[in-house]
Amino acid sequence: MTYSEPTSLAVIACPGGEAFASQVISHLKHIYKHRFKQKIDALTRRYGFNTQEELIKKVNFQNDLRTSDIFSRRSVTKYRSPEFRPNVQFTYFMNGEFKTEIFECIRGKDVYIFQDVENHQEITMNNGKNTHVFSINDHIMSLLVTIDAVQQAGAGRITLVVPVYPYSRQHKKKGREGLTASLLGHIYENMGVSRIITLDIHSREIENAFNAAHIENLHASYQIIRELSKIVDLTEKNEELVVVSPDTGAVDRNKFYATGLKKPLALLYKERDYSVVTQNAQETNIRGVKLLGDVQGKAVFMADDMLGTGGTLLKAMEFLKEQGATKVIAAISLPFFTGNAIEQFNEAYKKGQFYRIIGTNAVHHKELLTNEWYISTDVSGLFAHVISRLHHNQSLSNLLDNRSIIEKMVKQE
Repeated sequence: MTYSEPTSLAVIACPGGEAFASQVISHLKHIYKHRFKQKIDALTRRYGFNTQEELIKKVNFQNDLRTSDIFSRRSVTKYRSPEFRPNVQFTYFMNGEFKTEIFECIRGKDVYIFQDVENHQEITMNNGKNTHVFSINDHIMSLLVTIDAVQQAGAGRITLVVPVYPYSRQHKKKGREGLTASLLGHIYENMGVSRIITLDIHSREIENAFNAAHIENLHASYQIIRELSKIVDLTEKNEELVVVSPDTGAVDRNKFYATGLKKPLALLYKERDYSVVTQNAQETNIRGVKLLGDVQGKAVFMADDMLGTGGTLLKAMEFLKEQGATKVIAAISLPFFTGNAIEQFNEAYKKGQFYRIIGTNAVHHKELLTNEWYISTDVSGLFAHVISRLHHNQSLSNLLDNRSIIEKMVKQE
C-alpha cells in the first residue's frame, strides 16, 4: 500500500468490535495522512518540484496506473484518504445463527477482522431492526463466520484483532479438562488466519499452541503510566509510591512497572479455596491474605491483566488500606466488570477503599465511563500503528517493548 489511494488494507469489524475498530480507523487515517505529508514535503525538496500539487498529481497518476479500474473519480491534485472499510453486512437470525456478506471485492487484500468478545452492550443488528446483547460464544461464532466469508472472498492475508483473547484462562490442564485457548487457536489457524493481534494475553503459553500463525501480544503499560503520572508523582525523588503485585501470577507484570518507575515492589500472597467458583464481586475463594513488603503511609499502584467480577481486587484493596496505604490505584488492561462488579466498586469507593482504577478502551463498556473512580486510557492508537507497520512489513520492536519510552516519560515528570 502506498500512502495514498488505492489501498490493499481492509478493516472488517464484527458487530461486537465496531466501537474499537472505528477508533483504530480514525488513527489509521491520521497516520497515513501524516506520512503522506512528510513524504511529499521531503520529495518536493529533494527532486525540485515547483509545487507540492505537481508531485501529488504524479503520485495519484502512478496509483491510478496500478489500479484495475479504468479511471478514478477522486481528486487528481489532492491527497486521497484511504477507504479502509469494505461494504459488509451482518445478519443475526432469530434462531441464533449469524451471517456475514461482503459486497465488494477484497481479493488479494490484507484484511484485519476486529472483534471484542467481551462487549456485552446492546448491539444493533439487521439494519437497525433488532438489538441484542451477545455472549462471548455469540461473538466467537460471529467472528468465525466472518473469517470464513473473508476467506471465501479470496483475501490475501487474514489477521484477527481481538484485544481480549477468548478463553485465555483455559490454557493449561489441571485434570480432565480441555485446552480451550489452544482449541480456538487451532480453529483460527485452520481457517487461514496468519496473525492475531491481542492485548496483554493472560498466558504466554498460548503462543506455543500455533504451528504457523503468529501472535502479536501488545502491552498498555505506556498508556497506563501516562494516566498514572496525572494523579501521582512518579519522579525518583518521590519515595511514597510502592508497586504491589496483587498475586503471584502478576509478579512479572508488576516487576516491569516497578523497574520502569524505579519504585519498590511488594507482593500480596493469597490463600485460596479452589473448590469455590465466584459468581459476583461479593463472593471470593480467598481465605487469607499476607503482605510481603511495606505500604504504611504510602500510595500503592498495582496492575493486572483482566478484571471479571472484581472480588479478588476488592479484597486486596481493602487489605492494603488496612495495612496503612494512603491511596490505592489499580490498572486493568482488560476491564470486563461482569455481573454487579460496578455496583460493588461504587460501594468500595464510597468507603475509601481505593482511589482510582485505570482501564483501557479495548473492552467496550459504556457504564464504566460514568464513574468518577474510573479512568479510561486509549490504546486504539497503539493498535493502529501496529496494523500499519504489519501491512508494510516493518519492525514492531519499539511498539512491543516500550521500556525506553517509559523511562523518558518518568524522567520528564
